[in-house]
Amino acid sequence: MAEQEGGQRFGEFVVVRRHGYVAELVLDRPGAMNAVSTDMARSIAGACAALAADRDVRVTVLTSTHERAFCVGADLKERNSFSDADLLRQRPLSRAAYTGVLELPMPTVAAVHGFALGGGFELALSCDVIVADRTAVVGLPEVSVGVIPGGGGTQLLPRRVGAARAAELIFTARRLEAVEARDLGLVDELVEAGQDRTQALALASRMAANSPVGLRAAKRALRLGHGLDLRTGLDVEDAAWRATAFSGDRAEGVAAFNEKRVPEWPGE
Repeated sequence: MAEQEGGQRFGEFVVVRRHGYVAELVLDRPGAMNAVSTDMARSIAGACAALAADRDVRVTVLTSTHERAFCVGADLKERNSFSDADLLRQRPLSRAAYTGVLELPMPTVAAVHGFALGGGFELALSCDVIVADRTAVVGLPEVSVGVIPGGGGTQLLPRRVGAARAAELIFTARRLEAVEARDLGLVDELVEAGQDRTQALALASRMAANSPVGLRAAKRALRLGHGLDLRTGLDVEDAAWRATAFSGDRAEGVAAFNEKRVPEWPGE
């Protein structure tokens, strides 16, 4: 499948580009450092729904067009104009954006540079793997403006770094530069400045060479099994294994291995 340069636009602020079996979900609101407004949240959710329904997408990479920021979080200028009723009405739209990324059925990689704060970092945390360059500054500063991380941060950060470390980071609202973020496990791979997108797409391409049925089943087992007792987790894994064991991908994978050739995955 050929690379698609132009991409499909969802609303004004989100673009989806295709690079073979890899989809690139691009945050494109540079005038506001990709702050998540109501319209942008709606666009992220819509793009994720389209990606989730596309069986040709094996891996999704979340990127940003802004040079100095991945995403600075919620649009506080918009929020400042809201009444309590407005904020309550917006909440389902906001939540749908974060859960849309979190619930994508294929592996996801975030490419982070510059500021990734609050809801911006929560979008990255919603991905399976985070690649960050050395300009990255991450954090969940919500308590400093009177709220809490509401895009999954209180649940996703402890799963990465443990309960005590997550508590310290959320309660202090502090920002971490790239090296400390990598050392503490807030990001997974640290690359040179300006290389986050390139390296994330390369990583996604390596993932996408594998069975699409296997990738989705493995992600399902990882996500559903996390936090369960071992016996229950193994049952989750067994169900995911059964979903792959009798698939066309499994038959093709075994045949290609024995014939010493590259698999041609049927994706079913």
